[in-house]
Amino acid sequence: MRRRAALAAAGALVVLAAVTIAVALLREGDPPPPPEKPATKPKPDAPPYDAAGFRPLAYQDGFATDFLARGSRGMAHIVYALSPGGVERSVARTTRWREEVERAAAGSGVDPNDLESMVFLESAGRPTVMADGTPNSATGLMQILPSTASTLLGMRVDLARSLEINRELPRARLRAEIARKRKRRREARRLAARLVRERRRVDERFDPQKALAGAVRYLTAAERRFGRRDLAIASYHMGIGNLESVIERYVAPRRPARTTRATVARYGLSWAQLYYDSSPTRNPRTWRLLTELGDETRHYLFKVLAAREILRLAREDPEELERVIALQTEKASAEELLRPESRHPPYEDGRDLREAYEDEELVPLPDEPRRFGYRIGAGMGSLARRVDQPRILYRGLRREALACLLYIAKEYRLIAGKAWRPLKVTSTVRDLPYQQELIATNVQATREFSLHTTGFAIDIAKPRAADGLRFLLERLQALDVIAWVEEPGAFHLTAGREARAFLPLYEALVEDRRPLLHP
Repeated sequence: MRRRAALAAAGALVVLAAVTIAVALLREGDPPPPPEKPATKPKPDAPPYDAAGFRPLAYQDGFATDFLARGSRGMAHIVYALSPGGVERSVARTTRWREEVERAAAGSGVDPNDLESMVFLESAGRPTVMADGTPNSATGLMQILPSTASTLLGMRVDLARSLEINRELPRARLRAEIARKRKRRREARRLAARLVRERRRVDERFDPQKALAGAVRYLTAAERRFGRRDLAIASYHMGIGNLESVIERYVAPRRPARTTRATVARYGLSWAQLYYDSSPTRNPRTWRLLTELGDETRHYLFKVLAAREILRLAREDPEELERVIALQTEKASAEELLRPESRHPPYEDGRDLREAYEDEELVPLPDEPRRFGYRIGAGMGSLARRVDQPRILYRGLRREALACLLYIAKEYRLIAGKAWRPLKVTSTVRDLPYQQELIATNVQATREFSLHTTGFAIDIAKPRAADGLRFLLERLQALDVIAWVEEPGAFHLTAGREARAFLPLYEALVEDRRPLLHP
């Protein structure tokens, strides 16, 4: 039971307030929420609060390293979740190429840790993997396209013969497996081995050493073009030409320098700036191009850095890696890494929730759609009667989570424009009995630990301008503030520790009730 011990020296006024709350919550029906502290009215000369201008995590010059670190943490989940065969096996396959990686990088200026991280991300250490199952696609240890290999990297690619071998090789291997006679089995194995050797010769993308050397040549050329390691790595997935287009859009209408490298140097550009300083409302042309290139492309550098951290932990702290793997892969997002059960145990029952409201650990959800930009869904807390509790108990959040909701709502208002309607919040805090009732009625409800039972999770129904909300959730994930997933009818998000940055918004709008400059 998480019930806290009452403070021995509590004053009479505090005791009276607690009794009033308890009596109100125990009445039949749906009583009003627990009373908040008396609102402190601003002084007549107090300036209105500029909610629209509140952006504590906006990109700032000189903080590129910090933003890249945030991105690598925020976007790491997909690296953990989609590693072929699991992270442990991907690490084992990747690290066996470490000596070849170091030889390929020697004397080039390319960091072998970067190259190894790209091996992990591109192929998980599998030298013959093909993106679509044929050599027509990205192929080999470094997943190089045939056109890039032959025209840019000077690699030999006889695509026609490579495709023929790709058709012949499975048949040869199948014959080696099913042949009853030893002689025919040996012949089939020799044929398969000969085809493998020939494929490496006619299509050098299948040769691990040559694939690594080709990737080093690419990174060297890209860094020479852009003058920055982060931009060189980011270009590996999107292509040098596409990254140049992103830079041109970002600096427009300012006149770019004669070369891309000079432009990058003149404006001090980094990948963190290009990404975090572009949005639907700021440098929108740049953001549209990044969106068109796809999330795999715009998040590539973050995932390389996440892979680098995985490989570092595998070498230096395998126990910590094991812990992180368990938390990253428990759910469809990284929410259990942000708020692990060991640190944030669930609310066990209605009594536990009452104590949390009394201690102001939980805050009742304010319901003023025009002011706060969201409304409470009619179904929130609809199962309360089944657990003999008032519905109002299930309409609250931790302060950081409410602050995060306020920030999302006010940013969504700016992005949606004329299509704006208040966001509909459909679920907030629960206790364990309520969660069990939900499991019995909703097949999508998790049977395991739910972050809703901690007060840090929020469900928001899909709005009309859903793309705008997706952008906001992706950006907050890339800032390591939230973890989120898109469900059939709603977005589910969990606020992490970094959501504390939004507490001044909560304090101004909810606690101090300051007037809004931009309502």
